[in-house]
Amino acid sequence: MIELRGRKIALIGGAGFIGHNMALTLAKMGADVHAVDSLQVNNLGAFSNCHDDQNKTLYLHLINERLRLIREAAIPLHVVDARDYQVLSRCLSEIKPDTIVQLAAVAHANRANKDPYSTFDHSLRTLENALDCARGQDRHFIYFSSSMVYGNFDGDAVTEDRHCEPLGIYGALKYCGEKLVIAYNQVFGLSYTIVRPSALYGERCVSRRVGQAFIENVLRGLPVSVNGDGSDALDFTYAQDLIQGLILCMSKKEARNQTFNLTYGGARTLKQMINIVQENFPDVEVKMQPRDMLMPERGTLSIEKAKRLLGYKPEHPLEQGFVRYIQWYKDLAHEYPKLFAPARK
Repeated sequence: MIELRGRKIALIGGAGFIGHNMALTLAKMGADVHAVDSLQVNNLGAFSNCHDDQNKTLYLHLINERLRLIREAAIPLHVVDARDYQVLSRCLSEIKPDTIVQLAAVAHANRANKDPYSTFDHSLRTLENALDCARGQDRHFIYFSSSMVYGNFDGDAVTEDRHCEPLGIYGALKYCGEKLVIAYNQVFGLSYTIVRPSALYGERCVSRRVGQAFIENVLRGLPVSVNGDGSDALDFTYAQDLIQGLILCMSKKEARNQTFNLTYGGARTLKQMINIVQENFPDVEVKMQPRDMLMPERGTLSIEKAKRLLGYKPEHPLEQGFVRYIQWYKDLAHEYPKLFAPARK
């Protein structure tokens, strides 16, 4: 085991959805954790400059909650654009991290396909800069990839050694990122871990992920919109389960130079998720939309490797984690009803 208390950890993208939750967990464990973030992608910059998004007020509230929690936990926040190599290099030189976690990216496949230049800029350019700043040091580099690298799933559960055939810009860039990380290990000996999460959900997300969109629509009195017939299955993963896996990747030497699926380990259909929504909001209206053909047909990711090498043990099936998420949103709507006011026509 590698002791995390006092260990210097830099989270690039540390004010994002996973980043801030991870920073809070690490701080509680006694790690010397630093959040490095430009506050531009899915953050203050993006929504402050948005004029017609019905979610603007809600998402700015959630982002400010993230920043408040980071501040109250005394976690240093370095407002740095990771696309700027010189600025990022100076920042990391000052922090002198033992571990770097690369979270910075455009975290939405549809958005990536609509704006490939920005996705490349914020996903691959930031990664290359972070890798180059990390080389030449005895550091551990953790790269946040995606289950989208697999493309269309086949078989009962996809394992890490399966051939990858990503569809669309998002999956292609994530897979390209993985290859770049491995290349830095081959050329410079940089120790790495690649993690592949799937269908994440959890508190203070502003990426408009599917379960999040369902809940927010219901609270606004809008119908739930489903792409396809509801039979698409995803390995829905509660954020805290992923963070448990990331902590294990930092603390276990067995994680070095390995790739792991870090998911719940059991796919559920969109229809099953909608059923949970209907149990909590009986009057919800459901509308079916055409399926996005650039979205691969996915399913269960095998987590046997993570269980065997890391002792990974996810604790939140959809019936628990998603219900907890719904209750968190209900409490938020009760305390701040104006955040869920219907959009102006």
